[in-house]
Amino acid sequence: MAAFWQQRGRRQENGGLGSVIDGLGSVFDVLLANARLVLGVSGAAVLAIATLAVKRLIDRATSPRDEGDPKAEQKSLEESWQDLVKTTPKPPKKQRREDLSEPLLSPAQPVVPGEAPKPRGCSAPLGDPLVKPSPLRCLTLQEKLMSHSSQLAVPEIQASLVPQLARSICTQLQNFLRSKFPELPFGRLFLSGALLDGLEVLAADNIHLMLPVVLDTGLWSLISGEDTVVRNPQYWMIKRIDLGYFPRGCSPWDRFIVGRYLSSSVINETLHKLLVASINWPAIGGLLGCAIHPVVASRELKLEVKHDQVELSITLFPVVEMEDKVLLSVPPEGLVENLWLESFYRAEVSRVKELDAGDSGARQLCLRILQGVCRSQPSLHKLGGSPVTHVILHLSDTASDWAEESLADRFQQVLEELVASLEKGVLPSYFNPKINLFSGLLEEEIDEMGFVLYRAISEPEVLLK
Repeated sequence: MAAFWQQRGRRQENGGLGSVIDGLGSVFDVLLANARLVLGVSGAAVLAIATLAVKRLIDRATSPRDEGDPKAEQKSLEESWQDLVKTTPKPPKKQRREDLSEPLLSPAQPVVPGEAPKPRGCSAPLGDPLVKPSPLRCLTLQEKLMSHSSQLAVPEIQASLVPQLARSICTQLQNFLRSKFPELPFGRLFLSGALLDGLEVLAADNIHLMLPVVLDTGLWSLISGEDTVVRNPQYWMIKRIDLGYFPRGCSPWDRFIVGRYLSSSVINETLHKLLVASINWPAIGGLLGCAIHPVVASRELKLEVKHDQVELSITLFPVVEMEDKVLLSVPPEGLVENLWLESFYRAEVSRVKELDAGDSGARQLCLRILQGVCRSQPSLHKLGGSPVTHVILHLSDTASDWAEESLADRFQQVLEELVASLEKGVLPSYFNPKINLFSGLLEEEIDEMGFVLYRAISEPEVLLK
């Protein structure tokens, strides 16, 4: 069978090999003539080398040889293929995925005989090691807290514009009250809130206007909420006294009495009508370059202010200061009309700043971060303000190290204390342990806040996102 295929090959060689070789020669000539134009210099060089190797293979196949020596014929064929393999340049190795930190290889360059191939893909000296990018460093909680605190700053335009705008509105309201109720001894309106105390975060979009109600201490006295039907020590009643010697009308505030008690609800209703129906807010807004709208449906005395650069909510609070107590006209929901809420805000801020000044502590920084967390997490809104501040004040009595370097430890400890207090449903006021600051929360709200903070104890970073 082998002899049959050898004889058939010889007949094909004698009859048609010459014409085939001539045809291949013309094709190679055309390819070489146009290779540089089509393939470029490097491509033409590769094609020329491959063409030369194929021609050698054909020449050896058509040259006279010893027909009786099949080994010589096989050797000649092997040598031709070896020449083809040796003279054909090898393609560059493909870069592996683990080598992607190194530069990719440049396109193939023409090989010049006698010259060593130039190094490709790296401009650094051969002896220098390649610099690999260092892995991302995992930030500690301390570093994340410090980074997060820098993002809490109120925009500068708001920090400067909001107090200025609020003071202008305060002046206009003060003038109107004096003209409308000249007989009522209202004190001078003043601003209050976290923005003025340096504790506001993210946005200056709310501020408080405090309207002092000046009382004659000889005609009024305080009664604790513990001694009333509500049994709540955070509320107080202001009682009119000595009506036998000083009958009704002796005090200008007697018109707001309900059952011998100064009614916070009646005062709020009077001021609400004043804000909604009596004051020409469009004219005042036009004078100040903004739009001012009283909130009609709110129980609070609230104004919405829209400026080109800021939107602001201003809340008006009638306030009574007696016997070292600050009482706000914020009655609880329900039928009770005569209760005044005791506010600890001024004492809270003063105490935190006093403690920080004494040991260069980071209580205010910790408070600002927690205020930002409560503001950005809808489920934690009711924890912002007094509850968080009172937890920090309680911890200050037991944890003495409030240096900035210990911020992460104190932050973690505040979260743990909040969770423990929510679990019991009790957070005693720092200034009056009888007051439970969680008494106004619903059970569903306590459960939701407790779940969020419990998770944050093991992953505090979730609160900083």
